[in-house]
Amino acid sequence: MFVIIGATGTIGREVVTQLRTTGAAVTAVTRDPGQARMPMGTVVVGADPSAPSIPAETWDDVEGVLLSSRAVIASAPEILSAAADHGARRVVVISASTIEYPAGEPRFMAGFQALEAAAEASGLAWTSLRCADFDANTLAWVPQLRAGDVVRGAYGKAATSPIHERDIAAVAVRALTEDGHASRHYLLTGPESLTQYDKVRILGELTARDLSFLELTADQVRAGMRAQGLPDEVPARLLGSLSDYARVPGPTTGTVAELLGRPALDFATWAAEHATAFTR
Repeated sequence: MFVIIGATGTIGREVVTQLRTTGAAVTAVTRDPGQARMPMGTVVVGADPSAPSIPAETWDDVEGVLLSSRAVIASAPEILSAAADHGARRVVVISASTIEYPAGEPRFMAGFQALEAAAEASGLAWTSLRCADFDANTLAWVPQLRAGDVVRGAYGKAATSPIHERDIAAVAVRALTEDGHASRHYLLTGPESLTQYDKVRILGELTARDLSFLELTADQVRAGMRAQGLPDEVPARLLGSLSDYARVPGPTTGTVAELLGRPALDFATWAAEHATAFTR
């Protein structure tokens, strides 16, 4: 049985789905089990992952654990200690490429370093997945593209190699269920480097719309996010990394292809799957 912490997040939900497709027993831990909408057969446990208060019965017959939430950074040592005490063998953590290729404010990178350190100190066979930014982060543009044909943001030339959530989940499932991945840091990216201008262009092609990216200053974007009621951490996390990627593009690796035996899914594939979300 596999315990997924952060099960309703972008990656956690996809890991649950892929594990259940194989027939594996899965327990999904979420703050709001009533809204979880997990695949049939998934055991859903209500618990706050930011506190080591997960019910003891969650760990019955546990084989592996996925930590897929920044909320567990402080509580990870206690969570993994409980998992190890109940016989867990493996832990996989969703980390960030910024550990190897620093970008953004150091405090955010330090959080992922702490999460990895907890896994390494747990006594479990650990694997960290150091991911580039997610294709799914583009969903932040949905309100703008439902209202018009212009995406407004800072650092349009910021370039990364965004990765599809299915690829991250597929690697996570292998690391949870197979030997040979222990004590490995996998740097996972999509197959191509794209600027924000590139992403908007691709979305326009797939939705048959004349879309454009209008560059604003970082201060304008920060003020807009605050006006929406977002906490300061959100623009700080976004704008810090974009500023650095506008100067030095993020990494591109072939790790996904090496591990899965097929090419990594590109942004156009993700965009085609989610095109209706951007439709007015």
